[in-house]
This record gives sequence, C-alpha cells and structure tokens, in this order.
Amino acid sequence: MTSESQESIKVWDVVVRFCHWSLVVFFSLCYLTGDELDVVHAYLGYGILILLGVRVIWGLIGTKYARFSEFIYGWGRVREYVNGLVIGRPQAYLGHNPVGGWMVVLLLLFVLLTCWTGLEAYGQQGYGPFSQQSSVAADADESGENDHANELWSELHEVLADITLFLVFVHIVGVIVSSLLHRENLVRAMWTGYKVKPEDDAPSA
Repeated sequence: MTSESQESIKVWDVVVRFCHWSLVVFFSLCYLTGDELDVVHAYLGYGILILLGVRVIWGLIGTKYARFSEFIYGWGRVREYVNGLVIGRPQAYLGHNPVGGWMVVLLLLFVLLTCWTGLEAYGQQGYGPFSQQSSVAADADESGENDHANELWSELHEVLADITLFLVFVHIVGVIVSSLLHRENLVRAMWTGYKVKPEDDAPSA
C-alpha cells in the first residue's frame, strides 16, 4: 500500500508544462538562428513573447503551484533553504523551492529583456512593431544614426541572450542537484506534471 510520503500529486498543470517546454524549444532555436535567419529568428521571438504573456497571466490567475505567490519567497526562507543546501539537507518543497522560484523569475525577466532589445534592433531595420516611420527612418539612415542605433541594440540583444543562456545552464545544474538531493526526477515531473509528495513538504509562501 502506498504511504502518504509516496503519494503522487499533480503539481504542474498543462499550461505551465506547455509554456516551459515551448520556451525551451523556441529559445534554443532563436539562439541558433540569430546570425543567419533573421525572419525565422524574429517570428520565434514573437512566439516567445506570446508564451511569456501566457505564463505571466497564468502566474497571477492559474492553478496553485503555477501562481507566483506560491513560489516567490522572502529572503529568510531563501537563506534557510541555501543553508540546508550547503549541508546537503535542503527542505523539500512540492512546488518550486525558494531558489528555484527566484530563478524562474530571473529567467522570465531576462528572456523578456532579450526579446525587447531584439525588437528594438529589428525596428532599426524597419521591421516589427518598433519600426520607425519611413521619413524618420530615411533621415536617420542618411545621417548614419540608424546604423549606430542598430549596432547598439544588436550588441545589447546578444549580451542579454548570452546572460539568459548562462542562467539556463545554472537552472539545469540546480535541477540536477535538487533531483539528486531529494531523490526525485524533476525533469520527468515537469513533463508529466506529477511529483511524489515529500514527508517534510514545506508550507506555502
């Protein structure tokens, strides 16, 4: 008979899982197509913005473990979790742990900033929602301002994309470490939506 500590619980709903894995695919393709396929890169960026919008809205009105209020913890809880992590005995959480929750926020923020700077760079080329009016763009192009602005936004876009990629790697390492310490497969949990309820499940934020 299955004990309460082994109870399988639906944690990640279909919206969370769809947004998560779609962002993985879209960001990966965006990063790989950035220097060669401008149109494909741009439309993938639009797709990411839509996914971000859905995730943010769902983070406000969605199911329990999808809501930001459920996994954005104060500094005291974060410090407590990190201290447990250092000694190899971190508090188990059914949803995102305090560090993982803030990593989600950081990733969403930097993906958004990357998209914004990409739209600005695309707009300097005369495309997208930030494209300038034809007369203004023509005057800027003649004076060389367009090239300078385009280069600035493009470089900023690339820097933010690299920072986001670094955060993704940190996130992956965190998932691996947490999976090992808590003896659970977090990747599978994000795929199926189900997690095993821990005995010391922490209270909500």
